[in-house]
Amino acid sequence: MQATAYTYDPATRSGSVLLDDGTPLPFGADAFDAGGLRLLRPGQRVRIETEDEGGERRITLVTLQTF
Repeated sequence: MQATAYTYDPATRSGSVLLDDGTPLPFGADAFDAGGLRLLRPGQRVRIETEDEGGERRITLVTLQTF
């Protein structure tokens, strides 16, 4: 799934993305680390993987979108 980076805090390696429908979805350091990124800037297109956890969608991976 694709999204747009919305916020990112390098101290905690967490932030949020905006899905294409405008819905914000937070991610934690574990999802950021799984993608192998070192930095993320707001506005970058990213690829995310999610899983459903107790009826809520959780991001498990954030990485740059490549074509």
